[in-house]
Amino acid sequence: MRIAIGADHRGFVAKERLKQFLIDLGHEVEDVGTDSAKSCDYPDAAYPAALHVAEGRADLGVLMCGSGIGMSIAANKVPGIRAALCHDELTTEMARRHNNANILCIAADLVGEALMRRMLEVWLKTPFDAGRHERRVEKIGEIEARTAAGKVES
Repeated sequence: MRIAIGADHRGFVAKERLKQFLIDLGHEVEDVGTDSAKSCDYPDAAYPAALHVAEGRADLGVLMCGSGIGMSIAANKVPGIRAALCHDELTTEMARRHNNANILCIAADLVGEALMRRMLEVWLKTPFDAGRHERRVEKIGEIEARTAAGKVES
């Protein structure tokens, strides 16, 4: 599987460890940055990772910042992206099963490395359940299309 991975300075150490973990599992990993623990802005990693996924250059994405919130907000601005901030195996599984989330966002300051690894394993093996959930995910796409067309209405 092709995975885009990115982080800001607060997620840098976790990104490096998880990147190697994914490679060891046999995945192709595209690291979109950052390349150090020097202070930087989370949108600078979120945007290229989201583009990789949205354009099909990556199958899934993984993003980390201190809280995971900034990464999820920034990534979700890219049409076709369903970035989910998850905190454990259950939220990770539900994000894939029910929301067909394609980017996993992790709070590097709040989630330990062992849990991050377990979350990644769940993320990679959990399929989208489709069924009634597919209709809901399609509605998200409709919202994106209406917004892009300037048809924002109440």
